[in-house]
Amino acid sequence: MSARVVKRSLVIAGHRTSISIEDAFWRRLRRIALERGQSLNGLAAMVDASRGDANLSSAIRVFVLEAEGDARPDQ
Repeated sequence: MSARVVKRSLVIAGHRTSISIEDAFWRRLRRIALERGQSLNGLAAMVDASRGDANLSSAIRVFVLEAEGDARPDQ
């Protein structure tokens, strides 16, 4: 597993933005979007709208971790 941070591009509210995020988080974010029937940009926009003062890359990591926790039957 690679912990390498990669810069990725997204479009949120019609504006191109980039995030720096590890491959593992990016892959899981794409899978969550697919499972929810959302576009990747749409899911990122949802995270962006609820992130408060956190930077977008950090907010996405937290979102992915929380989504993983929701998927576990023992929690």
